[in-house]
Amino acid sequence: MNILLLGSGGREHALAWKMKQSKLCDKLFIAPGNAGTASVGENININVNDFEQQKQFCIDNKIDLIVVGPEDPLVNGVYDFFKKQEDWKGIIIAPSKYGAQLEGSKAFSKKFMQRQNIPTAGYAEFDKNNFDEGKKYIAQHSLPIVLKADGLAAGKGVVIASSHEEALNVFEEMIINKQFGEASSKVVIEEFLSGIEVSVFVLTDGKDYKIIGHAKDYKRIGEGDSGLNTGGMGCVTPVPFVDDIFMQKVEEKIIQPTIEGLFKENIEYKGFVFFGLINVKNEPFVIEYNCRMGDPETEVVLPRLKNDLVELFVQLCNGELNKATIEFDERACATVVAVSGGYPGDYEKGKIISFPNNIPNGSLIFHAGTKVANDEVVTNGGRVLAVTSYGKNIREAAQQSKNILKEISFDGMNFRNDIGYEFE
Repeated sequence: MNILLLGSGGREHALAWKMKQSKLCDKLFIAPGNAGTASVGENININVNDFEQQKQFCIDNKIDLIVVGPEDPLVNGVYDFFKKQEDWKGIIIAPSKYGAQLEGSKAFSKKFMQRQNIPTAGYAEFDKNNFDEGKKYIAQHSLPIVLKADGLAAGKGVVIASSHEEALNVFEEMIINKQFGEASSKVVIEEFLSGIEVSVFVLTDGKDYKIIGHAKDYKRIGEGDSGLNTGGMGCVTPVPFVDDIFMQKVEEKIIQPTIEGLFKENIEYKGFVFFGLINVKNEPFVIEYNCRMGDPETEVVLPRLKNDLVELFVQLCNGELNKATIEFDERACATVVAVSGGYPGDYEKGKIISFPNNIPNGSLIFHAGTKVANDEVVTNGGRVLAVTSYGKNIREAAQQSKNILKEISFDGMNFRNDIGYEFE
């Protein structure tokens, strides 16, 4: 099969690395890709939202399978665009535009969860038309208060306010001052749930599903989970508290009702579901849905997945996902992310990256914000690299990743030394 993968981050490098191993993979193209994806496939200079150019490329290069990495093209309707084409009849791993609202609209996902009786935090939604009601709601709300921009805000649209004054300021900033543009024209206000977060990943054809992994990521820039939120500073799997009993609750109370809900509501969905969960006194609640794999979660989930990923995609599209048996590597995996100086605030690009001569067996370097300039690999984003390692436990895996990062350098490089700290 000839495969086109859309995206350019660490998630896409991990997906490309995994798909390249498939016996079904002939040619692999990544649009637009990064310096790392170029080592496992061919990078193509096409924007992830330029569906017309993607279609022409698929026709010219006899592409059989499209895999969508990031959320933007999903929410913008990439699945619907390709399904209605007469001159390209391959398969695409993505939900429909309507289904992608599970990620694209917090209000949509909350209503879906209510209809399907899926455990989640209590909430209310407001826009400029009922702005004053929202202010009253906030003033009477228990602390802390969670405010979420309804639409996509590049992972920055969630604020946990510890005072009513802060919550009111954030509320006004989002709706009146349009902090995130259209994404914050509507705001969802939620009760705060206290517990440990974990993400579970599923492949579904909209009727059947397979769990392909779970992970815990670390969002804050500083050690001990301090400082500003980021796109993710590291990730570990398997998470010790995700035992058979907890996972049974996740399946029965969350995953099964979600997939059954998609089927009952005729929501076309052929792709990944990312369940962002929180463990509250050993009971799982949904914080959010995403309609694609996470980053940096992909960088630990896929290395532990023993199955041929392309084969799973084919089974999904042929309605044979229920025949698949998912197998996992018994080892733990930990990824530690190297970021640019100043991230998640302002940072410079174009810093030359120095790599070690040898990468030991059991470790992988996934590129995120990188590109090639003048035959050198240079930084091209806030999150630059994700180093993943296997280990007999999380502590050993994380230590190995940190050992490799100490041999990598670029001007201003920063990474967290405590990924997986609570499981040591």
